[in-house]
Amino acid sequence: MSKDRPNYAFIDSQNLNLGVQSLGWKLDYKKFRLYLKNKYDVQQVYLFIGKSAGNQGLYVNLQHAGYNLVFKPTVAYFENGKKTMKGNVDAELVLYASAKLYEHYNKAVIVSGDGDFYCLAEYLDENKKLLRIITPNRRYSKLLSNYRRYITSLELLQSRLEYHKGEKRNKKPTHAVGRNLRQSRQTSRSMRSVETLGKPRHGDSHINIAKITQKVNKWGRK
Repeated sequence: MSKDRPNYAFIDSQNLNLGVQSLGWKLDYKKFRLYLKNKYDVQQVYLFIGKSAGNQGLYVNLQHAGYNLVFKPTVAYFENGKKTMKGNVDAELVLYASAKLYEHYNKAVIVSGDGDFYCLAEYLDENKKLLRIITPNRRYSKLLSNYRRYITSLELLQSRLEYHKGEKRNKKPTHAVGRNLRQSRQTSRSMRSVETLGKPRHGDSHINIAKITQKVNKWGRK
């Protein structure tokens, strides 16, 4: 294993989306990509996602944000009378991280709280190639509990990674007063913070995250 090789991230998109949405917020994928780069020096991000007709715009936006998409055909099924599309990407993610791309990266960041990736975490840990496991929320699988020292929950980073519609278009006049002025200052700070996402000394150091994570790991589940 060479430290000259870049770090890679492997994302289970379905687990990520459902986990974040269960908490009532939406992830900003541009911010998340920047966070992975700044925090973990991730140079390549592989996002495993089901492919469905009509989602071409989504796929293009994700690619423009810096994600390498790996598609899995989706299967339609009905749940409670509602049509749902499902594309399980577990096998593809394990294949890419442990075989196809294994020799190309130094260490891996796995983004999922699914216990199906226990074998991958174990394999990467044994070979000193596991850098981080990022779970969408605190209720990750108990199967991953042996790897708590690697786990960070996006729930702890909501204020920095949440998507806000029209955020970049929110331009308040400099002469705004009262609440408008406060909003303007908050927006300005938010925009500046995007560029420092994950960088040292900006509120999410390994020490700070570790302290918080230790308090909430008891919420892990199967």
